[in-house]
Amino acid sequence: MSDTQKVHIISLGCARNLVDSENMAGLLQGDKGYKLSDHANEADIIIVNTCGFIDEAKQESIDTILGAAENKKNGNCKKLVVTGCLSERYPQELKDSLPEVDLITGTAAFPRIVEELESLKNSTSSEPKVKIHTERAKDYDLPRANSLSSHSAYLKLAEGCAKRCSFCIIPKLRGNLRSRSIESLVTEAQTLIQNGVREINLIAQDLTDYGRDRKDGATLAELLKKLVQIEDLKWLRLFYVYPDQLSDDVIQLVRDEEKICKYLDVPIQHISDKILTRMNRHTNKEQIRSMIARLKKEIPNLFIRTSLMVGFPGETQEDFLELKNFVKEGLLDHVGVFTYSHEEGTPSFRLPDDVPAEVKKQRQAEIYALQEEILNKNLRSLVGQTLEVLIEGQHPETELLLKGRFFGQAPQVDNMVIIQEGHADIGSFKKVEIRDIAGMDLVGGIVS
Repeated sequence: MSDTQKVHIISLGCARNLVDSENMAGLLQGDKGYKLSDHANEADIIIVNTCGFIDEAKQESIDTILGAAENKKNGNCKKLVVTGCLSERYPQELKDSLPEVDLITGTAAFPRIVEELESLKNSTSSEPKVKIHTERAKDYDLPRANSLSSHSAYLKLAEGCAKRCSFCIIPKLRGNLRSRSIESLVTEAQTLIQNGVREINLIAQDLTDYGRDRKDGATLAELLKKLVQIEDLKWLRLFYVYPDQLSDDVIQLVRDEEKICKYLDVPIQHISDKILTRMNRHTNKEQIRSMIARLKKEIPNLFIRTSLMVGFPGETQEDFLELKNFVKEGLLDHVGVFTYSHEEGTPSFRLPDDVPAEVKKQRQAEIYALQEEILNKNLRSLVGQTLEVLIEGQHPETELLLKGRFFGQAPQVDNMVIIQEGHADIGSFKKVEIRDIAGMDLVGGIVS
């Protein structure tokens, strides 16, 4: 091996996992012994940061590991590292089934990535090394190599989760709630802004729980008040606010603060009281309806994204129709629909997985088709308006068009604004007149 080793990081799963990968990249970038590579076939070391949340994510992680292992046979790769949720969940199984892997480590390893790679330098063992850390960082100040874009980034407020939803394995993989200090979060946000970021997207397993484990008065509202004071921050967006804990002061801040996007991700999962109880969600349909009605009333032009789950154990056709009729009311702007995955280690695993896979897929397709009609109608109402749009670059299908997003569209999960007229720099904000829609995208031209 040369003195400087090239490292390629593959990040799978959620935005929280992506931030872990960015922290690893930042640490490696600051170490003279390592250099980041964009190409797996050129790398001396490949790190796969896995997801292990549901069946599809687990399979994607396995396929990715096997693909990376090909670079040990046919490329430059000398060491293959597997980290993240899948390896936290199944370390021994991965060791037994994937001899190509050199190191298996878990979700608490990202702050220690340099020392972990150093331990591999002189290793000649052909057997995978397993090192799962039990000590988890509560607060940290780590370098980051933002990979979302030059102008947009995630800011992870907390690790772990205080909730115990019956279908979710995350508390076992990530531990209990550990909120970072307001000071460290503001410092990280300021660094991102200094490096050109204009949109910060707040993430955690549950933003509304932020600070509840601390004794220094940290709350989501107090953090928001600090963040909006950062001079060159343009947009601040909130992901994953739970409907039963969204406080009055946070609602007021979203309503009144110009920098906070009128956009909330509120995962409700279901609307049937029976299913919500079985999910251990600690909320009911009356509370969900009341909160959504209040949000729409108090925050003009608010866009709401949610996550729904179909096929949970015991979900009858009647339960599903109740959910479908709720979606049909058009209260939600963006909807992600997941089919229930029967995961060992979760409380719901004890329940019979009694909804056939084909029925789950059919219910998912029905909700998506219904929501497409609603979103199409909502987008059509924007035709003729002039919206402020964050310019993100060239359209993926043609260099003749630009693409961007307005405040009602979040990165990676929502659709785009296609810009047919005008020129603008990536990362700039421009007024765009909306003239049409194309599928689920808005179409317009720059007017200033």
